[in-house]
Amino acid sequence: MKEKMEALRQSFEQELQKAASSDAVEKLRVAYLGKKGSVTELLKGLKTVSAQEKKELGQHVNHLKRQVEEKLAQRVEAIQAAEEQREIDSAEQYDVTLPTVGAKGSYHPITIVQRQLEEIFASMGFVVEDYNEIVTDYQCFEAVNIPKDHPARDMQDTYYLENGQLLKTHTSAAQNAILRKYGAPVRAIFPGRCFRNEATDASHENTFFQMEGIMVDKNISISNLIYFMKTMLSEVFERDVKVRLRPGFFPFVEPGFELDINCLICGGEGCSTCHHSGWVELCPCGMIHPNVLQMGGVDPEEYTGFAFGLGLTRLVMMKYGVKDIRDLNSGNLKALGQFAHE
Repeated sequence: MKEKMEALRQSFEQELQKAASSDAVEKLRVAYLGKKGSVTELLKGLKTVSAQEKKELGQHVNHLKRQVEEKLAQRVEAIQAAEEQREIDSAEQYDVTLPTVGAKGSYHPITIVQRQLEEIFASMGFVVEDYNEIVTDYQCFEAVNIPKDHPARDMQDTYYLENGQLLKTHTSAAQNAILRKYGAPVRAIFPGRCFRNEATDASHENTFFQMEGIMVDKNISISNLIYFMKTMLSEVFERDVKVRLRPGFFPFVEPGFELDINCLICGGEGCSTCHHSGWVELCPCGMIHPNVLQMGGVDPEEYTGFAFGLGLTRLVMMKYGVKDIRDLNSGNLKALGQFAHE
């Protein structure tokens, strides 16, 4: 039996050296370790020997089996490594030092302006926050002083979901969460995408981008609001921009204002973008209503603050001279690919 095992081991090693492919190794495995393999037959042959011999011979056969298994695995690994190397050596060679010829991608113009604004406000001590697009009725309306029976809800044709939540109609939906997160004092901006079921035209879309900003501290006044708005606009447009403040009603601010800018597309002469008025509504703003501060956990007797809702989409239109707001959501790469972040 021992002589037979030694002859089998030598035969296996000779055949293994000749195996040049994974398929050949697999056939060799079946020939020696399969159900009718040579090593398997040796194990079956132990039935015919005495109990004393069975123990000793069994150890030798099991040792031979382990040797065969290990050498088969090593041979497969060596063959695979050689095949991979041959594939690498035969692959087409490239000079990685050559310059690329592909066209560069570009950021969406709204992304460019949003990042620019984030840098501007960060330089003035504002933190940048993100917020959900799906919110509760409380977050979007009640927490910003718009109860369920308030007529201001009619101004925003809202997309409601089956579970009672909704697509946020304005970035003001984050005010309560930001106030509760930071308390007072706080300076924060929170850009985001908003949704309203509006009829689309050159200056209205059902999906648009805003940037909300709040500043809460002691002795904050309208003059602080005007300063930050003028600073922001001069940085964005890199020139003096004619603006006007007019009274406006928003339940979450008191007093409230509409900040308009002179239409930069027509120079104030009147066009379809500004509805031939020469002015574009850009930034509803005002002093945060005491009820909003109180619901956000801030004492309105001790702190005051301002809030603004900057229309990022309209700001992009003014900055780059985009005449139709629908171009920004069109996915037209020819139109959107011309913008570059300097």
